[in-house]
Amino acid sequence: MKTVISVSQGSSEYDYDLETEFLGQSFRVIRAGTDGDLSRAVALLKTYHERADAFGLSMVSDHYQVGSVKLEHPDTAKLEACIPDKPITSGAGLRGILQEWAVRLTQTELGHFFDNARVLFLNGQAGYRVAKALSEHTDNLFFADPYMDFGVPRILTSLKQLETYSSLTAPVMFRPSAVKTLEAVLRTPLYRLGEGLIKGSLHQAAKDAHVIVSHMGDLANFTEKELDGKTIITSRVTDEAMDWLRSRKVAMVVDYSPWLEGRPLGVNVMEAMISAALSRSPEQLGADDYLGVIQSLGIEPRILYPNGYRRINRFAFVIHPLSQQYLTKTRPLDWVASVSPPLVMNLVEKAVAYAPPFIYSKVTGIKSPTGDEVEGWLITVGGTPKEIMAHDPEFTYSRLLAAANLAKKLGAQIMGLGAFTKVVGDAGITVAKRAPLPITTGNSYSASGALWAAKDAVKKLGRAQIGENGKMAGKAMVVGATGAIGSVCARLLAKAVDEIYLAAPEPAKLLSLKESIEQETPGAIVHVAGSADRDIEDMDMIVTATSGAGKRILDITRVKPGCVITDVARPLDISAEDVAKRPDVLVIESGEVQLPGDVHMKNIGLPAGVAYACLAETIVLALEGRFENFTLGRNIEWEKVRDIYKLGLKHGMTLAAISGVNGVFSEEDFERVKVLAAKSDAGETLDLKVSV
Repeated sequence: MKTVISVSQGSSEYDYDLETEFLGQSFRVIRAGTDGDLSRAVALLKTYHERADAFGLSMVSDHYQVGSVKLEHPDTAKLEACIPDKPITSGAGLRGILQEWAVRLTQTELGHFFDNARVLFLNGQAGYRVAKALSEHTDNLFFADPYMDFGVPRILTSLKQLETYSSLTAPVMFRPSAVKTLEAVLRTPLYRLGEGLIKGSLHQAAKDAHVIVSHMGDLANFTEKELDGKTIITSRVTDEAMDWLRSRKVAMVVDYSPWLEGRPLGVNVMEAMISAALSRSPEQLGADDYLGVIQSLGIEPRILYPNGYRRINRFAFVIHPLSQQYLTKTRPLDWVASVSPPLVMNLVEKAVAYAPPFIYSKVTGIKSPTGDEVEGWLITVGGTPKEIMAHDPEFTYSRLLAAANLAKKLGAQIMGLGAFTKVVGDAGITVAKRAPLPITTGNSYSASGALWAAKDAVKKLGRAQIGENGKMAGKAMVVGATGAIGSVCARLLAKAVDEIYLAAPEPAKLLSLKESIEQETPGAIVHVAGSADRDIEDMDMIVTATSGAGKRILDITRVKPGCVITDVARPLDISAEDVAKRPDVLVIESGEVQLPGDVHMKNIGLPAGVAYACLAETIVLALEGRFENFTLGRNIEWEKVRDIYKLGLKHGMTLAAISGVNGVFSEEDFERVKVLAAKSDAGETLDLKVSV
């Protein structure tokens, strides 16, 4: 039987003595804690020298290789010198492999998990191999080494900075005279005044991080406030440690330590056992030796969820002011607008279009029934539709790419384009090619939301019959049918109504779309026209999707009583003045989705927890972990419309209360439209002062 002794600088409370089989050989493993007493550790090593075949050193610093700099810890070197003729190791070789594997396994199994994540290392030198592996997926790496080593309130923000820091501090890191000088500085009143600032900087860094790489012991001073929702990469996660992590609401733990006999085993112990079993020193062990042991024992990093499955993904979404009026809702422009003539606000509108992107709101609390969660940021670019359309596409592309770079720094894994930012140029294709993260316009869910709301409204009014197969017995029209959203609405409506009418001022595109729909949906009855005027009186449902920027696209006075008009354009195709002309017609603003969970975000002009469908698409993709370019360009695939609708249902998205130009419709509003439509059918004169 071979004997391995692990001498730990940790607590003796966790000592053990066990016998086990390892690589076909019998082993006795003894763990002896010294409660931080280095001289006691030296004595124990000398005591066990003759009895042991190999030694492990636990709770000591490895000799770190950081870039071209090698840091050798004197205490570890002193303990190693006690055993000159037998294998003795801190486990550095095996630890580096298991740490890196933990990152790669998690990224593979969870898919894009570390993409753009903000990762805080409490000891970057110890986690250098983890950092190198993570740098393949994120640039947002932060290192607390200056704070942990010297109490300096500085967080390093790149691998290059860590390497430079290590090269500069290596000569003095472990010199007693340098330590004494530092202790004298720490006793000065000036430093004590800054202690709160220093502590605060580290705790804020932890709060802002998505992933923390640390030994369990270094996490002791962090509270639920900093650790809620975080992923921790660490080792030796016992039941007791899991209870502590659970109390801090940690979302996920990646434990890279091996296990033996139902307990997490120190990497130093495992490496010492390998050395003893193979009769080689740690320096003689090669990649094949480690690979053979790892595979034969089935060693694998563990992905743990202290409070049950919980994964938090991240998104960003670009918004912009829809009119000059929106600018007046932002300080100090609200004051400028109140004291300035229109000419000044016109100049302000032009100037704001050049402003760099900024965070309008953090979005939190979105939680799917699956247990997946997302957080995100609404990022504002300054141009109104008027200013966006007045510049060439490159002007807007540059601002969207600046927003994408900001989103990447924040940690977003996907970014959506809202309102006119998804209309400019080639509708997101160029931005997606240049952006550092996946892009979607949200148009697939906008199309889905339009029909979702329209179908619900038709049912509420009860004017058009819907068969058992869900198909509406009536006629529907899509105005702007050749556009991005309009063409998809047309394809889907062809499957849901008896007859579909397509209107757009592009004859060739209309003919092509008609033929395509007839091939996709055999038996579909499709009509085409250059404008809505010809057939508008016969429609039971109309969808408008023109990107007409406020231009009148249909004569609402000619619309059939009880018709449901779904306006999916932003800005709206149908003005409030036109809506007021027909109280017997229901004009709804489509694309509003109720987000799941207790949602917190600033007002975007909708009820609490409600989002436009383009924003909801970005959120659904983040919940699903689909970090890919999803909806781009003007030719939207109806399969994606179907898929995003199904994914939305999976993650708890529901149709929000249907709204019109004057806000949310109540049940009384629907009943009023029904009554007024019936009166119109009977030839009665309507009171046009009624507002719906």
